[in-house]
Amino acid sequence: MIRLTAFLCLLAFSIQAQPKYWILLRDKDKNSAPALSSKALSQRQSLNLPVDETDQPVTVAYLSQLQQADVKPICQSRWLNAVSARLTAQQYAQVRTMPFVKDIRAIDPAIVITSIGSPDSAEQPAPHSTNPKLAPVMTQIQANDFAQAGLTGRFVTIGVIDAGFFGADSANALKHVFVRNGVKQVRDYVNEKKTHSELLRTLETTSDLHGTEVLAAIAGNDPTENLQFGLATDATFYLARTDQGNREYRGEEDNWVAAMEWMDSLGVRLINTSLGYAKGMSNPKDNYEPSQMDGHTSLISRAAQIAADKKGILIIVSAGNEGEDRSWRIISTPADAQGVLAIGATNSRLWNRIGYSSIGPENLPYLKPNVSCFSLYGTSLSAPVITGFAACLMQANPKLTNKQIMEVIEKSSHLYPYGNNYVGYGVPQASRALALLKHQELPATARSVKATGKTFTLPIETTEAVVSVFHKKDAIHVMQQEAAKVANGKVTLRRSNDEKQTTVDLKKEVIEVIWE
Repeated sequence: MIRLTAFLCLLAFSIQAQPKYWILLRDKDKNSAPALSSKALSQRQSLNLPVDETDQPVTVAYLSQLQQADVKPICQSRWLNAVSARLTAQQYAQVRTMPFVKDIRAIDPAIVITSIGSPDSAEQPAPHSTNPKLAPVMTQIQANDFAQAGLTGRFVTIGVIDAGFFGADSANALKHVFVRNGVKQVRDYVNEKKTHSELLRTLETTSDLHGTEVLAAIAGNDPTENLQFGLATDATFYLARTDQGNREYRGEEDNWVAAMEWMDSLGVRLINTSLGYAKGMSNPKDNYEPSQMDGHTSLISRAAQIAADKKGILIIVSAGNEGEDRSWRIISTPADAQGVLAIGATNSRLWNRIGYSSIGPENLPYLKPNVSCFSLYGTSLSAPVITGFAACLMQANPKLTNKQIMEVIEKSSHLYPYGNNYVGYGVPQASRALALLKHQELPATARSVKATGKTFTLPIETTEAVVSVFHKKDAIHVMQQEAAKVANGKVTLRRSNDEKQTTVDLKKEVIEVIWE
């Protein structure tokens, strides 16, 4: 009996271990109808976004020919015109010769939930907390300004793509969402046999709490503690579980793309995903390299860019928690895609980068992360805060496009226009965002000064004893961040070798020092 059990386990492992691939197809049946709901079609029309071939389904005849070759497609992507499947070496060789197959790409990088625990020793939370204390970030982003304007994400639909939503319907902070039927549908792309209730009530790993925490950071409000966790307390939600496990798990990019396309077909325009792909674990030859975080190498980033450019979707992604991993340090994909809003994390006192928060690669021609905000629990819980922020803006002006919302969020941030690859443009401010929506002139909170020599004494107006300083090799890329002491209303800056610019962050004002 023991031997039989061992044999069956070995057989199951062997089948599961067959490599998984994207099979990219050459063309589509142009006569097929778009796979979109009437709501999605209406929104496209209102946003002046054309329906094109990326909205048409994968050609049925091609699927039939793959099935005849005993290839069983797992997921289909109309955006990428591809299907995923596990292939033996023989099937791989056979499929590659099919005339309608353009290319075959391995799916092998590991998914990293950007993560529940923070490695920052100065501000370390209890592991796997199911009650994230996010009140400080509500103050940081000026949540009261949205509340006074009556903005709670009402009439806005949000998609959440994550690892699991265990206990979401019974969590105190989320009861108000489920009581009003605010969660419309839940899909499990890991185990499609699970029902709606089973997904919410089955705990396979501790990571199944992750999506619940993310949802709370978007819409949470706990009346028993009189504490608000998220901004979009009145939004409507679609939830998708696309991966299981916490770290070191073989990536399922196709599940993520499938969930994205499902939400798009329903007309969802705002999606939070606190997942990222970085280093793999099975075949080192198939792992991502840091140089590939370029916005177009990974298929998941290509899909994210299609969503931004052609579908009008604002994707808000956690930047990653690899800031202290010397072999990586940078953001993960799809946070590298230009069209997504990548969110880093700050500390609560100085608003500079908290240690674990991933930085933007130097090879990108655009700024990443885009913005940041406070989180003890990893960028997984800073991203949903900004998702709630975006939902309030969408409620205030539903006609705004995804790119306009992204621009408002960036321009409302406290370091704008002096962003950097540590925290982006800094922390979004609700008061500034509301003023931008009303086309009001913002108060002057940014200025530049010129300096020479190795040291420079800068007069500043602040009640803080310590301020944040970013030493930069150019306009964007940080060499070092510093907590600089304020003495007699002045801060003394010491220029490093190769330092070209220095940002002095006073929270209510930002000063850019340009060295000559």
